[in-house]
Amino acid sequence: MRNRFDTQLMELNNELIAMGALCENAIASSVKALLSGDIKLAASAISIDHEIDRKEREIESMCFKLLLQQQPVASDLRLISSVLKMITDIERIGDQASDIAEIVTFLSGSCGHNHHIDEMAQATIKMVTDSLDAFVRRDLSLAWSVIEYDDVVDNLFTECKKDLIAEVAKNPEDGERVLDILMIAKYLERIGDHATNIAEWVEFSITGTHKDEKG
Repeated sequence: MRNRFDTQLMELNNELIAMGALCENAIASSVKALLSGDIKLAASAISIDHEIDRKEREIESMCFKLLLQQQPVASDLRLISSVLKMITDIERIGDQASDIAEIVTFLSGSCGHNHHIDEMAQATIKMVTDSLDAFVRRDLSLAWSVIEYDDVVDNLFTECKKDLIAEVAKNPEDGERVLDILMIAKYLERIGDHATNIAEWVEFSITGTHKDEKG
């Protein structure tokens, strides 16, 4: 019975990795579409979000079946409950990537090269990847590094905001475009927050302690 349960947990891990990979693809595609002005690529990023939603439902169903059909011990319950929390954040990451792609479809052409946006995208993809790797590998130190790395994304957002304010001061007629780019930067910053949440649930799944319970 335990062997079957462990096999199902491994399948759960694999599905979670697949869901995370879809998010990474969605983020990369939406930002590439933004920088290149590729509307078809933006549409592709939006369609990926639908796949992420389906994957969330599949994983949720797997979790409930594990809880109902097996006899999980306390550590198993922590792991499964953590997955249920994590997939909510992963799904929201997909939503944010789709929101970026939606903005791209309304922009006329690309936003031009914006190194802060590019750097934020790479940083958030790293956070998503590392947070899920931490879960699969049961790596507490990697989860902590993801939580700390959120400061990098926050600092990039601050720098991006400063640059965009200076840009609109020089060219007020570009205000609407600048506002769109600022919104995209904010979506990337939120993706970093969701990746941090995932890492915090990884910590809970390993230690049984969540940040909200710490004194």
